[in-house]
Amino acid sequence: MTKKTDNLSLEEQLTALQAQVESLQAEKASWSKKDETLSNENKSLTQTVQRLAKDNARMKARIDKLLADLQLSKSRAYGKKSEKSPRGMFNEAEKHQSKDAPKHHKKGKKVLAEHFEREEINHELTELDCPCCGHDMHSCGSEDTEQIKIIPAQISVIKHKQFKYACRHCEHTGTHSKIITAPKPKQPIPGSIASPEAISAVVTAKYCDALPLYRQAEIYKRGGLEISRSTLANWCIKAGHLIKPLVEVMQEHLVNEYSLCADETHVQVLSEEGKLAHSKSYMWVYRSNEVSKQPVVLYDYQPGRSRACVQSFLPDYQGYLQCDGYSVYDNIEGITPVGCWAHARRKYEDALKAESKIKGRANKAKSFISKLYALEIKADKQQLTPEERYNLRQEKAVPILDNFKLWLDDTNSKIIKGSHIGQAINYTLNQWDKLIRYVEDGHLGIDNNVTERDIRPFTTGRKNWLFSKSVTGAKASAWLYSIVMTCRANDINPYYYFLHLFRELPSRNTGDDLTDLMPWNVQLTFD
Repeated sequence: MTKKTDNLSLEEQLTALQAQVESLQAEKASWSKKDETLSNENKSLTQTVQRLAKDNARMKARIDKLLADLQLSKSRAYGKKSEKSPRGMFNEAEKHQSKDAPKHHKKGKKVLAEHFEREEINHELTELDCPCCGHDMHSCGSEDTEQIKIIPAQISVIKHKQFKYACRHCEHTGTHSKIITAPKPKQPIPGSIASPEAISAVVTAKYCDALPLYRQAEIYKRGGLEISRSTLANWCIKAGHLIKPLVEVMQEHLVNEYSLCADETHVQVLSEEGKLAHSKSYMWVYRSNEVSKQPVVLYDYQPGRSRACVQSFLPDYQGYLQCDGYSVYDNIEGITPVGCWAHARRKYEDALKAESKIKGRANKAKSFISKLYALEIKADKQQLTPEERYNLRQEKAVPILDNFKLWLDDTNSKIIKGSHIGQAINYTLNQWDKLIRYVEDGHLGIDNNVTERDIRPFTTGRKNWLFSKSVTGAKASAWLYSIVMTCRANDINPYYYFLHLFRELPSRNTGDDLTDLMPWNVQLTFD
């Protein structure tokens, strides 16, 4: 009996041990699962930490970029603007004039131009007794000095008196007598009180001096002439349409040039079909290359900024077109775009202003570009011909460009792409083929600054008059700006050129040859 009990006890013990083993195995499996869970959690936490580190790096880069943008914005708003011309400046010779007086400079008052009207005032002694001996003195010459007399808004009236003529014989012998009136010259705006002189003054003040029409109306009011802004606007629009045929002749001359330059800026037109009043339209500028002996500068109003705008204005042009990096100038049949080194340099200047702690690469890039400009300055001083300029560029500029390209390729892999220096390098590399194209021909400039200077008077005026009311007004403005800027390119006074046109064009018929009215074919008189 005791023996059986002992056996059962052993079996129970075995069962208990087996149960313990199973329990331990289950516990082991549970710990394995927990360990796996902890491992997964640890992996997830590691991934989260890595992701947060990346997010932190991106956020830091974003903050640095925003701080750089803020620094650049402040610099643009309040810093020195080295490329900005004095407001309203027409002749830019003063910009490049040396501040130091030349050694041969003679002291004395400036000689005033002969074409100014002279008013002579005589100053004589009333007592001719000699202070020494008491005898009468006689005149022995005069001491002459001149002063400028400026009369603001001097307004006068031209009275056209057309005499009438009748035949005495017809009066006595005929059934009726015909009266013939002497003709007067055809006027730019028939039936208007506006003379050629008046219209010339208004359009020169608005399109050359950026003086809005409402301010002109106030000036004339102070001079005693009550004239509305809408009347002045009507004069400008009709003047624009009057000179349109001449602008078309200038356009024909332009497309026959060897190389051209182009740029564009926005303008707001309130009443334009299919567009909201606050939407942007564009004023394009095309001009002859800086070396042209008969330069033309033309403005073209367009509602958009597409490639079709260039194609419609230069349909038959074959040659180089110097421009900025805007892509619409690419892939136009017959046109070879040339880049602008001033735009590229400006990117590095922005990088210097924005990223004040990292200046090495921007300064290095600017040093390459400065060497290229130094060659152009040398060519200008020596007045090299296009052929000589081409040879200089091939000898000196090409090696500089080769070294610059190697440096750009090497540096591009080491920088943050979104930084200002990264953007500058990326722009230069993307535009490289167009940027180096200027060395192919000595007629080409290194940059497009000449066109930017020609569009600046429009942007200055835009700050004053803000917008155009209609498409008709915008187009008229484009034609009138074309005359003003072509005058500047040919170094002639726009007022007297407008006066010449407004006297001559009314008598011309549609289809007449207008080449005699081109700026280089006229002799202006200051009367």
